[in-house]
Amino acid sequence: MTSVLMIMTAADHWTLNDGTKHPTGFWAEEFVVPYRKFVDAGWDVTIATPGGVAPTVDEASLGMAAGLPGTGKKMKAALDELAPVLGSPRVLADVVSEIKSGAASYDLVFYPGGHGPMEDLAADSDSGELLRMRMDAGQPLALLCHAPAVIRAATGDDGASPFAGRRMTGFSNAEERLNRLADKAPWLLEDELVRLGVDYDKALVPLASNVVVDGNLYTGQNPKSSEKLAERVIGDLSK
Repeated sequence: MTSVLMIMTAADHWTLNDGTKHPTGFWAEEFVVPYRKFVDAGWDVTIATPGGVAPTVDEASLGMAAGLPGTGKKMKAALDELAPVLGSPRVLADVVSEIKSGAASYDLVFYPGGHGPMEDLAADSDSGELLRMRMDAGQPLALLCHAPAVIRAATGDDGASPFAGRRMTGFSNAEERLNRLADKAPWLLEDELVRLGVDYDKALVPLASNVVVDGNLYTGQNPKSSEKLAERVIGDLSK
């Protein structure tokens, strides 16, 4: 059975450049859609967070910002159904230790987005170590929306990133401006990816679905990319 390690943020806020804490967490669609796609494909999914903290949903992803009318309600119903899954995640540090020792392995590591990863996973040393291992081994890795922020933690002591030169996408500056958070952000994801040497790609139209594949590395630009990203990974790993 194909195994997936889904790493989710444990943050319930994003600290802005004025010191205020913007309530956030994971974006509902970016968890629900891929999770269901993987399970429907017969895959086994393990969820882990820093400290094993139950992840917090960004309430905005259950309202008007969810997209089409009724989408937020559907996401809320799905999260209620999946509450037992989200309520007891594995401790990320423990999972990484198991992988390092050879006691566990995963066919895919998948990071959903939301602003939460900008707060915690972007600086999480366990996540950074796992990312370096995946890239060194050429093993499938998928990052969605704001989740590419996690590559910040994979930078080595010499300042070099294992993602330098790789084609990737992620939530764009233009999309952050639509959120009205760009001016308050301590850093913007698109800018940071470029700074780290990534060959950054984005859709011509903000909020349009965009999936980029570069070898073992899969990235999706925004929530609307959730379905296509999951389907592309499933298609490739099922060959």
